[in-house]
Amino acid sequence: MHVPDGFLNAPTSVATGAVAAAGVAVALRKAQNELDERTAPLAGLTAAFVFAVQMLNFPVGIGTSGHLMGGALAAVLVGPWTAVLCLSVVLLVQGLLFADGGLTALGTNISLIGITTVVAGWVVTRTVLAVLPKRPASVVPASAIGALVSVPVAALVFVLLFSVGGEASLSIGALTASMLGWHTLIGIGEAVITGLTVSAVVAVRPDLVYAARGLRAPLQLRRPDGTLVPADAPAPALAARGSAKPLLIGGGLVALALAGIVSFFASSDPDGLEYVAEGEGFLATARDHAFGGFALADYGEVGGIPVGVAGVLGVAVVVAVGVVLFRVLGGRSAAPARQEEAVR
Repeated sequence: MHVPDGFLNAPTSVATGAVAAAGVAVALRKAQNELDERTAPLAGLTAAFVFAVQMLNFPVGIGTSGHLMGGALAAVLVGPWTAVLCLSVVLLVQGLLFADGGLTALGTNISLIGITTVVAGWVVTRTVLAVLPKRPASVVPASAIGALVSVPVAALVFVLLFSVGGEASLSIGALTASMLGWHTLIGIGEAVITGLTVSAVVAVRPDLVYAARGLRAPLQLRRPDGTLVPADAPAPALAARGSAKPLLIGGGLVALALAGIVSFFASSDPDGLEYVAEGEGFLATARDHAFGGFALADYGEVGGIPVGVAGVLGVAVVVAVGVVLFRVLGGRSAAPARQEEAVR
């Protein structure tokens, strides 16, 4: 649902830009409570994975395709505030390097994909978790439902924006029905991808999944004779879970494979928004991207660069930007704790 320049008028684009800027500013501050030196690399990997999977348009109907938005997935893995930053990094790289999503519409895309899907996906996930058994495995169905709901919610927000500042006169009722219909189907694909991804991470490192925090049963220690150690008794220091490097390396290789190899087989059909725009008669209002003539535009198609090469480059850029950003934020969050420990 990458909105191009021209679909919305200037005042609406300015307003969504202000919302996006405010959201990112708050996320930069709040994400420090979600990140530390251990989880920051996972946030960078999450951003790269979302970028890679967004390249993989899947068919949802005759002549229509969809792709992952990733808001619910990122929120479940690294927390909602960090997820806003992950999606914002992805959208920024897509807009500046690959002419994917308009520049004047960048605020709109961050508001829709980077904020709306995160908020909707996270709220639904937490609501479902409240009624499921308190165990890490429950995060999988909860995240899938959150992902499913997040896509049509974002579609409805787009309809609201278009009703206020759309550059074409058309039936809002028809637009709503069309957007909801197609994006509900896309939401099913989003749910499947999210559920499978979260399931894989929960299976190997549930301690790194943000939404699974607090869902593990409290550790019970036993004495050599088999009796339980009272909960209030001093406990010996326990060894930390193993290094996260295997997960990070494996996830990085998967992202590279998706962007570098699987992207060649992605559907070339227009995505849900483009298909609806053509059907409802406002596709012609889209303006050419300011960077549309660059070699990497449309993931290398303009410059004759293989899509896989462009995808690998994009993954590398997202990882570099994300890791630096999240390490800085994670380091800031860890600094007070280190100072407190030093005082003790």
